[in-house]
Amino acid sequence: MNDIRQLTQPFSLLQQLDEAGLAILSQAKRVDLPAGQVVFQQGNVCDHFIIVTSGTVKVLGRNANGRELILYRIEHQGTCVLTTSCLLGGEAYPAEGITETAVTAFLLPLSGFQRAMTDSTGLRQFIFDSYGERLAKLITLVQEIAFERIETRLARYLIEQVGPSSVLLRSHQEIADELGTAREVVSRQLKLFEQKEWLALSRNQVLFLNKSAVRNAARS
Repeated sequence: MNDIRQLTQPFSLLQQLDEAGLAILSQAKRVDLPAGQVVFQQGNVCDHFIIVTSGTVKVLGRNANGRELILYRIEHQGTCVLTTSCLLGGEAYPAEGITETAVTAFLLPLSGFQRAMTDSTGLRQFIFDSYGERLAKLITLVQEIAFERIETRLARYLIEQVGPSSVLLRSHQEIADELGTAREVVSRQLKLFEQKEWLALSRNQVLFLNKSAVRNAARS
């Protein structure tokens, strides 16, 4: 499968592009990145539109004290809301992107992005549809941090991450980074769950003893 076919195949909108749209998209360069690779850093000039076709990139913010918050993930068939925003506004990146797994992505240069916005209805729709979907998720995250209790957010995170299993392999710091809070806050709340006999804690591991109780807490 050639590169342009690999790029368009996962996306129904891209499969419907006319020749002008495909010509613009042909400017995109394929990159294959290992896990742990920095894709962009805070303050970098934003000069490419990113489309991930396989793998996962986590996008995180970091304050002056080094505390991190994972804003969202660019996953298979995903684009980056911050990249789109920065390209539209001519701004530098306000956050950092790092691959969590091996990633295959396509980078459309700024000139191609600009042509897509003006010359291709299909590409413009693809860009704004992706932007709107991921922006809504980012707003949901902000609302959760601002308005929900940490008990509810932590319980929901644990249930979502453990899936059908009874064991979640995560450190308290990793959970805190995901929830945008301090490790001490997570450790204290996990200890409360353990005292209620919902969980059993050990190093980098959470064992579920009463998943129903945790699930109920996630809905409170």
